Amino acid sequence: MRILLSNDDGYFAPGIEILAQSLSSIAEITVVAPERDRSGASNSLTLDRPLILRQVGNGFYHVNGTPTDCVHLAVTGMLDTLPDMVISGINHGANMGDDTLYSGTVAAATEGYLLGVPSFAISLAGKNGENFISAARVARQLVRRFIQYPVREPILLNVNVPDVPSRELRGAEVTRLGRRHKAEPVVSMESPRGETVYWIGPAGEAADAGEGTDFYAVANNIVSITPLQIDLTHNERLQFVRDWLAAQDS
Repeated sequence: MRILLSNDDGYFAPGIEILAQSLSSIAEITVVAPERDRSGASNSLTLDRPLILRQVGNGFYHVNGTPTDCVHLAVTGMLDTLPDMVISGINHGANMGDDTLYSGTVAAATEGYLLGVPSFAISLAGKNGENFISAARVARQLVRRFIQYPVREPILLNVNVPDVPSRELRGAEVTRLGRRHKAEPVVSMESPRGETVYWIGPAGEAADAGEGTDFYAVANNIVSITPLQIDLTHNERLQFVRDWLAAQDS
């Protein structure tokens, strides 16, 4: 089993180091991650400059680009053979609901999926980041399941692990994405140069967080596993748009 690991917190983040250590006894691990924190990078590719791949003392590789760049570079140019799996994480913080649209963690796994490799993103759903070991154990269990029951076609999973000790986890559930309220307003302030600068405001609180959602599972100390798809076509709106366009011509 050959596994490519990446993340959006950077190659130096504790989550990816713990993940690599946890999986190294059951798989051949290659780590290719951003050289700095690229949280919120989503699925962006760097097309306006060359990328540089460097290896550090612990064997990890880092790239001066996005999480998507890391996986794309590794799979299409660096690795001699296609990995059996791509895992992104362990992210420090949840990636639930609308977060998945912005998440660099999910984006790295998505790139693996688009390149034909079974992939999952794993996040520690808490601000304190106290229980990366819990998330690493969940990741190891999932990898063992992949080994025992191989997936014959690419699959993309978004996994969120409550930030509690493993003994407090109440199993795992397959969930759907919840929804958040709209984000808080940007925060403005004056820079030392007298310019007005802006910080993106925090994400909104959960709006759709009922039973069956990722929010509900994590709130109840249950590991959330959500299968994702990439087709953004709003099929139910196809005919509406056809009719709307036709009306403009009449």
